[in-house]
Amino acid sequence: MAQLREICRYTDQLLEAGSFKDYCPNGLQLEGKAEVKKIVSGVTASADLIDQAIAQGADLLLVHHGWFWKNEPSPIIGMRKRRIAKMLQSDISLLAYHLPLDAHPQLGNNVQLGQLLDIDFQPAQNQMLVTQGELPQAMSAEQLAQHLELKLGRAPLHFGHGPKQIKRVAWCTGGAQSYIQTALDMGVDAYITGEVSEATFHIAREAGIHFFAAGHHATERGGVKALGDHLAENFSIEHQFIDLINPV
Repeated sequence: MAQLREICRYTDQLLEAGSFKDYCPNGLQLEGKAEVKKIVSGVTASADLIDQAIAQGADLLLVHHGWFWKNEPSPIIGMRKRRIAKMLQSDISLLAYHLPLDAHPQLGNNVQLGQLLDIDFQPAQNQMLVTQGELPQAMSAEQLAQHLELKLGRAPLHFGHGPKQIKRVAWCTGGAQSYIQTALDMGVDAYITGEVSEATFHIAREAGIHFFAAGHHATERGGVKALGDHLAENFSIEHQFIDLINPV
């Protein structure tokens, strides 16, 4: 058993949460019981994940995508009211980390994805989110797409013009399609992220780079699971990662 406040203080410091300018609050978003025996983690604090956390007897729900995003309506009504009511009724806390969890050099989403894909790389420095490295062997675009599908369980969307053999790649998990220019500046053969925008298609074709949209959810499962495992080991408590399928 561990104290909620100790877990929050430790994790804030571990991820340097206060140093990020983010789109949402990082850290404790909803306070539940003071003592934590079990953490349930998942990518997004949706109603389905909350139901699973309740069913599994969680004291703390740890997520990458929490609540209270900028430019969202503030009133606690409708969907937001129902989510919060479920958490309050079960006295479960919500702990969420967005950009700090993307960028962490050991537990972060980008590092976890690079390791999953067997890429040879060094973590990005100074909160830079786009990471680059080399594949274990050169691959065609079709082979890299198959590699991504094998590792992530989801077929990626591929387009763009680049070299026939891909060796150097850059990546940033989630909705990071706008960082394609950063990847181009790095001089890589391909850029991997989660989502795609209409303009990305034209940039990739005209600038000469392969682009892979491998799924926002699929590319961001690693960080929160790694963080949950780390907290469980550090505080001698139970952790269960729950992956709810999301095709986006």
